[in-house]
Amino acid sequence: MIEKIEPAAAIRLLDAGKATAVDVREPDEFAVGHIPGAKLLPLGEVLSRAAEVLHITQPTLSRQLSQMEEELGVILFERGTRRIRLTDAGVLLRRRAEEIIGLIDKTEKELAEQEALIDGRVTIGCGETRSVNVLADLIETFSQKYPNVTFDLVTGTADVLKEQMDRGLMDVALLLEPVDVGKYEFVRLKEGERQQVLMRPDDPLAQKEVVHPEDLKDLPLILPRRQDVQNEITNWFGAYYQKLNIRFTCNMPTNGAKMVRKGLGYLITVQGVSELWKEEEIVGRFLDPPIICRSVFTWKREQPFSLAATKFIDHIRENL
Repeated sequence: MIEKIEPAAAIRLLDAGKATAVDVREPDEFAVGHIPGAKLLPLGEVLSRAAEVLHITQPTLSRQLSQMEEELGVILFERGTRRIRLTDAGVLLRRRAEEIIGLIDKTEKELAEQEALIDGRVTIGCGETRSVNVLADLIETFSQKYPNVTFDLVTGTADVLKEQMDRGLMDVALLLEPVDVGKYEFVRLKEGERQQVLMRPDDPLAQKEVVHPEDLKDLPLILPRRQDVQNEITNWFGAYYQKLNIRFTCNMPTNGAKMVRKGLGYLITVQGVSELWKEEEIVGRFLDPPIICRSVFTWKREQPFSLAATKFIDHIRENL
């Protein structure tokens, strides 16, 4: 029996290099237009050249052609001593096959165009971290496929962004750990970023390559407001923590960095913040022993999303 296959499946096999398209028209017809990659094998030469093109024997091909005629209930070929030609029914079948293949190509193009027509707005929350560069890369590649989708970027702390997700006001958030993601779907970034202490470039501490707990124990400090982050910093200081001079707490490191620039304190934050400032204004030195934080893309479980937001979440999953 000849194995039947849907036209769309045939196209996929051809694209994957797992099948060979054979065009049995005459050379002048083939020259006008043909399936990309198809091999020309005029019908009159089909049987004699079958082994060369299809890697099967001539008797096998003859049997398959007869089976096709039997299944369709019509004669497709007029067989001569040395040549074979299509009957009127065979010409009709070939024409319909060409139309089907053309319709498949047209449909695939139309579906691709519909993808490009997807529009809407995706609301994304993020902090002031180095991992925002990953978000920018994702938006860039996503926008190439869906140019009509726009984005609303909201900057805030993890606690604020989680609250907005819970209220349905935000689709996706890029959160800096430590953070409880138990009730969210999430994808964790592979690379983390280290905690730094920010200071003025003319500060004596700026001469050090790394900063230890004892270097900061008597200095005015600016710490993140988030309790989870403060707990990590507490553990890093160890016995020194009880004697620390905490001058400020802040929810956004940019504001803390402005206090640093005025010489009002030393800000402990992630390394991405120092990259936002010129070195003649603010410099950062890594903590030692290091504190490494990772970021996670999160979205609410079982949340109904717009088509644009759904596509962007799929894009995150596929590229991270």
